Amino acid sequence: MHFVQGLPKGIYVGQTKVLYSTTVKADQPSLDGFNLALHVGDMPARVHAHRMALLRDLNAYGVYKLSWLNQTHSTTCYCINDAVYFQPLSGDGLITQRKGHAVMIMTADCLPIALGDENGLEVAVLHAGWRGLADGIIEKTIENMSNPPTWAWLGACINQPCFEVGAEVKTIFCERYAVEFAFQHSNTEGKYFADLYAIARFILTQFQVQRVLGADACTYAQPQDYFSYRRDPKTGRMATFAFLN
Repeated sequence: MHFVQGLPKGIYVGQTKVLYSTTVKADQPSLDGFNLALHVGDMPARVHAHRMALLRDLNAYGVYKLSWLNQTHSTTCYCINDAVYFQPLSGDGLITQRKGHAVMIMTADCLPIALGDENGLEVAVLHAGWRGLADGIIEKTIENMSNPPTWAWLGACINQPCFEVGAEVKTIFCERYAVEFAFQHSNTEGKYFADLYAIARFILTQFQVQRVLGADACTYAQPQDYFSYRRDPKTGRMATFAFLN
């Protein structure tokens, strides 16, 4: 199991990859690999087997529970510790202060972000598609945290050379943030290449989060490692997780 390096003691953050651990073949080639999403047309038994395999591997690090979301490209986040939910909550951010409780989000081009404080009292994960990022999912998550985050990790997402958006997306971001630098003209009229990593760093800096790790992988350009919705709309999802120990 690979974890992010350079985090405070007692904090664990990681992101699964396509070739993690799977023994059951998907019935659609585009879903081959360690898919963790139930909503993409994969066999439910296969997905649950993957989730249980991940939980078993994390058990070695003290994890006793995984909490998932029904993600909606929103700015809704929750703080969950010991509560038991029989259905996933709908939203895009999870926070916990409970040791051994891994909070999970899924992505396949959108930006996964993990946040936490230097003393290891709390961790959060959030799902930042461009819409959620523009609407304030980072701000909303930080507002709901009990301890101001001092570090962030940005997981694999679609990188700027592969992420073409319309002028309306650039306008939405630039009306809220001073992030003109995060957009480059593409060869298509009225289109731009957007840098989600640069936008996230800008927002995090406004909250004095100076230590930002990761931001070094592209889901679209690395098919051997990551699922990508833009590369193939019928695809699986990776999980990003964070927990305290």
